[in-house]
Amino acid sequence: MYIASPERYDNMKYNRSGRSGLLLPAISLGLWHNFGGNDLFENGRAMVRRAFDLGITHFDLANNYGPPPGSAEENFGRMLRQDLAAYRDELIISTKAGYYMWPGPYGEWGSKKNLVSSLDQSLKRMGLDYVDIFYHHRPDPNTPLEETMAALDLIVRQGKALYVGISNYRPAEAREAAQILRRLGTPCLIHQPNYSMMSRWIEDELQDVLAEEGIGTIAFSPLYKGILTDRYLNGIAADSRAAGPSVFLSEKEITEEVIGKVRKLNDIAAARGQKMSQLALSWVLRGGKVTSALIGASKVSQIEDAVASLNAPELSTEELEQIEAILRG
Repeated sequence: MYIASPERYDNMKYNRSGRSGLLLPAISLGLWHNFGGNDLFENGRAMVRRAFDLGITHFDLANNYGPPPGSAEENFGRMLRQDLAAYRDELIISTKAGYYMWPGPYGEWGSKKNLVSSLDQSLKRMGLDYVDIFYHHRPDPNTPLEETMAALDLIVRQGKALYVGISNYRPAEAREAAQILRRLGTPCLIHQPNYSMMSRWIEDELQDVLAEEGIGTIAFSPLYKGILTDRYLNGIAADSRAAGPSVFLSEKEITEEVIGKVRKLNDIAAARGQKMSQLALSWVLRGGKVTSALIGASKVSQIEDAVASLNAPELSTEELEQIEAILRG
C-alpha cells in the first residue's frame, strides 16, 4: 500500500499562476509519452508515485495521450485508485481537448459539442467527478472563439473543471480568449505553450500578453524533445527516441549545429555542477515569468534530476550572457 512521503512538501517550490489563487509546482509531470497502453504500467506508476513524493502535485494529461489515444487517462485513473485516491485534494489534474480523438465532425477542434463530450469521456476514463484544469488544446480556425470560450465557461459552471486554460495560442488569440473569458466570469488561469532554449517564440509578445492579462505560463517541451540533455552529445544511440519510428523527434532535427550548441551549453552546466537537462530547466524558469516547467519522463531518475534542478543557484548575469551568445551564435 502506497503511503506518500511526509517530506513531500519540504523542497518543492510553488509559484502562483497569474493573478489566481492557485499555486503550481515549479516542475510538473506530463503524461504525453510513456504512460499509455503500449507502455509498462508499473514503470509509469513508479514515476507518478516518486513525482508526488518529491512535491510534484500537478499531473498533465490530454484526451488523446497514449498511445493508443485515451490510454494515458485510463492508466492514470488506475494509479489514482490504487495509490493516490486519499490524496486527491492535494493534486492538480489537468486534461485537454482539441486534437483529433474520434471519427466524425465532432471529434476534434473547438466546438462546444467537442469540448463538452471530450471532457465527459476524460472524466469517465480517469474515474473523476472533475478536473482541476481543463484546456482548449489548440485554436480552431473555423469555430468562433466566443463559442469555444463559452464552452470552457459552461464546463466550470457545471462543476466539471475548477479552472480553464488554453494551449498553443498565439498572442492575439490568447488576448482575445482571455478577454472573452473575463467577460463571462471565468478567468483564463494558464497558457501552455512550448518553450525552451531552442524554441523561444513566446518571448515575442506572448509573455507580455500573459503578464498583462494575469495568466500563468506552463512550458511544455522545456528540454526540446530531449535534445537539451546529454543524450545526443556523442551521437544518436540505438535505443534513443530519435533512432526509432517516433513522430515526436526525428534524426533530422539533431544537426551538428544544434549539438554543437548543446555541447557548449553542457560546459556551462558542468561548471555549475548541473546536468544539461537541469540547466535547461533553470533557464526556462529564470526570472519568474514561467509558472511551471512541464517535463516528460521515461524513468524515475529523470524526475529526480528535474526536481534537483530547483536547488541550483539562480543563473548569474554572466551565465545568461554566455548562454545567449551560444544560442544566437
